[in-house]
Amino acid sequence: MSGDDAPAQQQNAEETKQENKPSEEPKAESKPESPPVSSTEAAATPATEKVPEEEQFTYRSLVLSGYGGYDKVKLQVKKGKPALKAGEVMVRVKACGLNFADLLARQGLYDRLPSPPVTPGMECSGEIEAVGEEVTDRKVGDKVLVLNRCGLWQEVAVVPATHTFLIPEGMTFEEAAALPVNYITAYMMLFDFGNLRPNQSILIHSAAGGVGIAATQLCQTVKDVTVFGTASASKHETISQGGVTHCIDYRTRDYVEEVRKISPKGLDIVLDPLGGSDTHKAYNLLKPMGKLITYGAANMLAGQKKNLLAVAKTWYHQFSIHTLSLIQNNKSVCGFHLGYLDGEVEVILQAMTTILDLYRQGKIKPRIDSTYHLEQVGDAMRRMQERNNIGKVILITEPMPEEEKKEEKKEDKKKEDKKKDDKKKDDSKKEDKKEEKKEEPKNEEKNEVKKEEKKEEPKKEEK
Repeated sequence: MSGDDAPAQQQNAEETKQENKPSEEPKAESKPESPPVSSTEAAATPATEKVPEEEQFTYRSLVLSGYGGYDKVKLQVKKGKPALKAGEVMVRVKACGLNFADLLARQGLYDRLPSPPVTPGMECSGEIEAVGEEVTDRKVGDKVLVLNRCGLWQEVAVVPATHTFLIPEGMTFEEAAALPVNYITAYMMLFDFGNLRPNQSILIHSAAGGVGIAATQLCQTVKDVTVFGTASASKHETISQGGVTHCIDYRTRDYVEEVRKISPKGLDIVLDPLGGSDTHKAYNLLKPMGKLITYGAANMLAGQKKNLLAVAKTWYHQFSIHTLSLIQNNKSVCGFHLGYLDGEVEVILQAMTTILDLYRQGKIKPRIDSTYHLEQVGDAMRRMQERNNIGKVILITEPMPEEEKKEEKKEDKKKEDKKKDDKKKDDSKKEDKKEEKKEEPKNEEKNEVKKEEKKEEPKKEEK
């Protein structure tokens, strides 16, 4: 509706009110009749006003409402079509990637995510639905993968066109959403910092995770690289098939000892996402001219909510070293954080171009562990945080079918009932223990009485 129509509508409305309002003056004083409204004017003031398209537009979005457990990420409906600035595009999101940083962010341990309420999500894939001014290399209908600081766990996302990359032919939306964060991180650590070359050795922690699998695949693009990978025993077969030379069960073995048995001199590269005391171990595992690349502090994450003890322990054992020691030991230490490279468009573009070329050549392929609907984000985060995944956990924006919702409700009810039963059992055990404690003094009294009786018996016999 144009601004010019508004005064006319107000005037007509006032005249209508005056006509319908009962007259308070004597009937003898008649008012002049209002002029008849022409058909043109009637058309200009319709009975029902149309709601603008921008106001009718709705889309679903996952919102972090506060720091804490899985229930802090809630599915909400947003109203209003997002406005496009120059250089931006609007993407209809099909799939989103879940990353370890998202788990840290939920607990307030990731400083690149703005304060709640906020929509998380650093990577997604989908189709361009609209383009802003000054966008020349993208058009409506283009299938793209997206890398952004946050805000991608929703059905519609507005991002700078420079943050989008065209999806290669044959790549699914799920694979595209699994690519940006993990593969850029692995690629830049291995080749920009690590300078990986033939016949070198490397330790990859969490080798069954997203970055771990990406790094393992990229190591296969260089001849005769020996890969040591840590993962729980149940995942060894999968990571071995993916290219890990020596699998180590970090839950039952000391990975430092296992590496030393095979490579007494140490390693050329160690990728450290753990932090704390594990960074010290990583540095000591390096051979001369070796490189430690630290890119996380996963040891801080323990349980659904922030564990202050785990955080304090990690920070207390944080690695620090004097430059003279680096010189004398001929070792290097690097730090990598993709979240702080969001302004380095050219650097990211170069890495992404190479990665997409490797995909086209069939040398890399994201491994999808599982897919969840937006409604199931809690289950998706739980799977990753409990380290049950082998590869990437993906969120899809397609609404969850009603049958699945019913089944999920049944499962939730079963879990709740089980919790209640377990609580009843625990309570009954506690009551039993209390009763046992009450009985103990009584039994002691009885025993004392018996002892006294036994003492009295010989006295009676003497008499």
